[in-house]
Amino acid sequence: MRFVVRLGVLLAASAGILAAAATPARAASLQPVSNWGASGVPSYVSMFIYVPDKLATNPPILVVSHFCSGSASAVFGEAQGGGIVAAADKYGFVMIFPQTTNNCWDVGSTKSLTRNGGGDTQAIAEMVTYALSKYTGDANRVYAIGTSSGAMMTQALLALYPDVFKAGAEFSGVPAGCWSVNYDPTIQWSGPCAGGQVTHTAQDWGTMVRAMDPGYSGFRPRIQLWHGTADGTINFNNQTEAIKEWTNILGLNATPTSTTMVTLNNHQWTRQSWQSSCGFTVLEAWAEQNGPHGTDANLNATYVIPFLGLDMSGLTDPEISQCGGAGGSNGSGGAGGSGGSAGSGGNRGSGGAPGSSGSDGGAMGGAPGAGGATGVGGGSATGGGGAAAGSGGAAGAGATGGQGGGPAETGDNGMGGCGCVLATAQSSRRAGTETAAVLALAAWFVARRRRR
Repeated sequence: MRFVVRLGVLLAASAGILAAAATPARAASLQPVSNWGASGVPSYVSMFIYVPDKLATNPPILVVSHFCSGSASAVFGEAQGGGIVAAADKYGFVMIFPQTTNNCWDVGSTKSLTRNGGGDTQAIAEMVTYALSKYTGDANRVYAIGTSSGAMMTQALLALYPDVFKAGAEFSGVPAGCWSVNYDPTIQWSGPCAGGQVTHTAQDWGTMVRAMDPGYSGFRPRIQLWHGTADGTINFNNQTEAIKEWTNILGLNATPTSTTMVTLNNHQWTRQSWQSSCGFTVLEAWAEQNGPHGTDANLNATYVIPFLGLDMSGLTDPEISQCGGAGGSNGSGGAGGSGGSAGSGGNRGSGGAPGSSGSDGGAMGGAPGAGGATGVGGGSATGGGGAAAGSGGAAGAGATGGQGGGPAETGDNGMGGCGCVLATAQSSRRAGTETAAVLALAAWFVARRRRR
């Protein structure tokens, strides 16, 4: 009787193992979020999220914004095709996919170009707050990427919320503030900006960005710019202007640290890189020779993930780890001379940093002065690398002029994959081994019973 009971238990266990082996593991997918605490923001903006099955401890957060006439699911397809989703599965970071029912993202109205002004930009910032709380995310590792209108949103988010975002990568966008020129709110379009007609000095661009959050003087996020030189929708001149804007904001020289040629998918790209005073790359500009609006490098994980540092573990952004603590100013030493005059109340860098008020990585260090951040090595308000380029002058107003109107865009949905096959095969082999062991043990009991 005891034998029969034991055999029944063994056979039941075997059946359980077989059933478990036949049940697929839960696969992460894009999910809508119905209650993310939206307050004072447009009702036409909704939130979707992708949480990998294996979530990192205190996971980083990555915002992915879609193109005109797009959707969260459409840009999710792009992110799959470019390998970004597979990277999330591998490294365990959370992805936010905001969605607007309007034609394009609003990055041209006063409310969206004002910090916490009640526009589309604030809605996305509130999504980040929700995700950080819900998933115990790492507030020191929040990033943004996007294509076309989503690229414009990426630049706007980095300009408006430099205390929230540590870095971003944009594909075929425009400088923050450019879209305000002859902005048409009915289709969310700026004809002059799209056509590459809006030009400013580096200082003027920097002043415009600093006016979006007056009084802010801390860390400024690094950025990666991608654009095709033959873009017929968003003129390539917008990358040239974006370089002016971000070299000023980050306190960099106009001349890049290095320029190289790179072949991607049989297409030639010019890659310009700017490094901060501590040797960290804080600005990259990629230009595809004769490339169209929708380049095949869109959301390319090979270069985007390392630039953002999402392939690294730890609770600190890699730029801050190398160049100084969070909250300090970016530290290129004020190179480039395009910022406000020393001690004149510039907006960058108070919070002091070894590396001071230019680009990259400022931190703990010298005390803030009357104007820009403390210079390299700390000390007075106008210490080495003080307010020259990093601090910037007084707040400026947005540009005006030109005639609007323009087409909507569409994007391509990519095909992606996941790292599930190997794990499934390993699980099947493991289940098969366990089942064989149980059946062998059951056969031994039968033989033993017969001998008795």
